[in-house]
Amino acid sequence: MADLSKAFSGFSTDDVPAARAFYADVLGLEVSEENGMLFLRFESGHEVLVYPKGPAHEPAGYTVLNFPVEDVLGTVAELRQRGVQFEKYAGTPVETDDDFVFRGGGPLIAWFTDPAGNILSVIEAS
Repeated sequence: MADLSKAFSGFSTDDVPAARAFYADVLGLEVSEENGMLFLRFESGHEVLVYPKGPAHEPAGYTVLNFPVEDVLGTVAELRQRGVQFEKYAGTPVETDDDFVFRGGGPLIAWFTDPAGNILSVIEAS
């Protein structure tokens, strides 16, 4: 039987160098580049592929990557100091407050985008 236990997820970007700079320099993730594609490597051993799609790239309309953190407010503040802009979802079912945090039920969560417009989040670790 085929061993499918080593799967990994991926999403596209329109600019690999911009993605590399954002994920490595701004977010501080371990990033490697292979064959023109990026691999984001996490402490858990999990990897995420960021592959080039050039002008055909369309940002995902959903959250492609969630970062569980102990302190959502502190993490939002730290990332904002690094230049990350958080989303303000006013008048929607996931309306965020003045701290850019959704507090409408479930874990605290705040959304931001990468340079290609893909949606990411910091979410309260359970």
